[in-house]
Amino acid sequence: MFDLFIAGGPGAMSLLSVELVCLFFAAWKAPAGVREIGLLALVTGCFWQFAGLFQAAGVVAEVGEWPSVGLLLNGFKVSLIPVMYGMMIYALSLVIRLVQKPRI
Repeated sequence: MFDLFIAGGPGAMSLLSVELVCLFFAAWKAPAGVREIGLLALVTGCFWQFAGLFQAAGVVAEVGEWPSVGLLLNGFKVSLIPVMYGMMIYALSLVIRLVQKPRI
């Protein structure tokens, strides 16, 4: 698990972990903001994926030739890690919201 954390980028994964802690705090103190914090985590994960792909495209443009397909796919796989973490946080926020929602 720690390897995925490092591979996903310490900055992105740390920010998403802070958002996860904020989600638990909001579930305890401010239940109205739970879904919004989960959505913020999803958007943060997507942003970091696009930032990684932008950086990779810059490196490919600088080198001037296409790298192997395996190298590109491994880079794409690594760029998906923050998105998956953000999606798990968003799904958790929806579950928390569903459990906390008052029944009719």
